[in-house]
Amino acid sequence: MRHRSAIAGSVVFFAAAPCVVAGLLPWWLTGWEGLTRSPLPLVLGTLATLAGIAVLLHAFARFALDGAGTPAPVAPTQTLVVGGVYRFVRNPMYLAVIAIVLGQVLLFGSAALAVYAALVTAAMVAFVRFYEEPTLARRYGASYEDYRRNVPGWLPRATPWRG
Repeated sequence: MRHRSAIAGSVVFFAAAPCVVAGLLPWWLTGWEGLTRSPLPLVLGTLATLAGIAVLLHAFARFALDGAGTPAPVAPTQTLVVGGVYRFVRNPMYLAVIAIVLGQVLLFGSAALAVYAALVTAAMVAFVRFYEEPTLARRYGASYEDYRRNVPGWLPRATPWRG
């Protein structure tokens, strides 16, 4: 896949997946009304949301530019992406989406959104375990297994992997 196609595909997938999961559905649940006035949840929620957005954009860019593909299973990367935030954790996109949703939980204090965050997290963990990891192992073989042994899936390393 050429870089232009990878970028275009990533933009479409970005709108179809994380924008729906971390934006549209939380808005549907909360109407983004009832913003907290309490300083700590306001600051923490804002930081989690903004950090999640930054990591998500970075991870998507890595897929298009380094991997010449998209995060969408129908148009995967041509090479295994192990640079940038991927040197610290294998699943930065999922963690970013979870951070965005949890940020909104703090910002709006919504119990429904907290339940939604738990369900989204469980669905992502199951998808990674039962679909994504076996698929990546088949597609990239020994290089993925080496990466998987050295970079944790969900709790980031303190130092970047230099494999």
